[in-house]
Amino acid sequence: MEITLLDYILFFVFIAGVTVFGCSFYFKSSKSSNAFTAASGTLPAWAVGMSIFATFVSSISFLGLPGDAYRGNWNPFVFSLSIPLATYLAAKIFIPLYRGMNSVSAYHFLEVRFGYWARCYVAVCYLLTQLARTGSILLLLALPINRMFGFPIESIIIVVGLLALIYTLMGGIAAVVWTDAVQGIILIVAAIACALILTFSMPEGPRQLFEIASANDKFSLGGLGLSLGEPTFWVVLIYGLFINLQNYGIDQNYVQRYMTTKSTKEAIRSTLFGGLLYIPMSLVFVYIGTALYAYYTARGELLPPGLPPDQVFPHFIVSGLPTGITGFVVASIVAAGMSTVSTSINSSATVVLTDFVKRLSKRELSDKENMRTLYLTSFMVGFAGVLIGLLMMKVNGVLDAWWKLASICSGGMLGLFLLALLKRKVGKASAITAVVIGLLVIAWMSLSPLLPETGTWSFARSPLHSYLTIVFGTTAIFVVGFVLTAVGANRTRPNV
Repeated sequence: MEITLLDYILFFVFIAGVTVFGCSFYFKSSKSSNAFTAASGTLPAWAVGMSIFATFVSSISFLGLPGDAYRGNWNPFVFSLSIPLATYLAAKIFIPLYRGMNSVSAYHFLEVRFGYWARCYVAVCYLLTQLARTGSILLLLALPINRMFGFPIESIIIVVGLLALIYTLMGGIAAVVWTDAVQGIILIVAAIACALILTFSMPEGPRQLFEIASANDKFSLGGLGLSLGEPTFWVVLIYGLFINLQNYGIDQNYVQRYMTTKSTKEAIRSTLFGGLLYIPMSLVFVYIGTALYAYYTARGELLPPGLPPDQVFPHFIVSGLPTGITGFVVASIVAAGMSTVSTSINSSATVVLTDFVKRLSKRELSDKENMRTLYLTSFMVGFAGVLIGLLMMKVNGVLDAWWKLASICSGGMLGLFLLALLKRKVGKASAITAVVIGLLVIAWMSLSPLLPETGTWSFARSPLHSYLTIVFGTTAIFVVGFVLTAVGANRTRPNV
């Protein structure tokens, strides 16, 4: 089965429709900087919740989770099991904290606790990761679209990046949230449609799917051993907990959405809805991977030899879906990527304005100047994201190193935040020392696997799985900060 004219029409109509819909919020979002960054706190909880969900699910998740499940089992689903605890903590601690401070910046709290250095450090790390993330998403999105539609990769990166930039630039956070809501719904429908079509396409019926999957242990959630060098059930679970705490606790993408609702109660409701919705949907994604394995085990003649696991789902989308559904599903994949890119653009512009321009200005800026900063920064971030995506095609090694460096820096963000939240009396020197030691731990765990497995320096290789990098880095920052504060308090305590 090949892609038909109807598939092309559905694809282009949807992408154009999303762009026009996002641009329609210009007249509301251009009124003030508060409207551009927080929608003046007027958005409904369900739309914000769908936006949180769509932000969580990038196009890489849409394609990557099925690929992982096809290659292995349901171990990636364990990541989602930590979300209930993370969203509960967000509802009880993070959302009331940020709403109480009435700041659209996720990093204002760190300045209150440790001084501006902490706010600046975390904001810079955030901007680096968002630039790297935007370029990565655009490139990784372009690869399967190139395979499915045959469009040049460069053209896909430029067009998708510019379309996301246009409606984000014109519509602000309101456009981001409302287009996310639409894109999230489309993504859900597309994923469920793929799962159902696969289930009922088995030669001997749905029962055959479960028989093949069970015989090959495809429903396993991973081993229950205590090894820290393997992606066991426990390693993935603790990794998911720390990543989700970082997402819901200090990620500007999420914190900014907490400020777009009418009240703290609605912010909590939207976060619980968006976070918990990801759990059943991630189950659908891994089920698709398992169903693909069973389908092509039973119909091996339909699978090109040597096709990588990550390309099996795109191959099925093109060759196995009915006419019209293919265009719909491909549009949902692009929508997921546009959702992630638009979120990064808007949140990065907000960080530049609130954490640098307004904070460092010696006078109070007019709202017109604030809007000028937001427009200029949005354009620069979007343009840089497209440029990085294009460069990744040619100098992948250099940009991979930059992405790793940005990840190392951002690894200290959660530890510093937890130290600020849980330990009230932490001095500046103690906090800085804790961050430096934590970053050294993260750098060692991230970079030491590059050392040869045998030879003089083989002893320096980390025996821990890469998932545990954020776990040990965050723990190191918190423990060192706690201990240094306790030692300092004992030294200054007068003798009785």
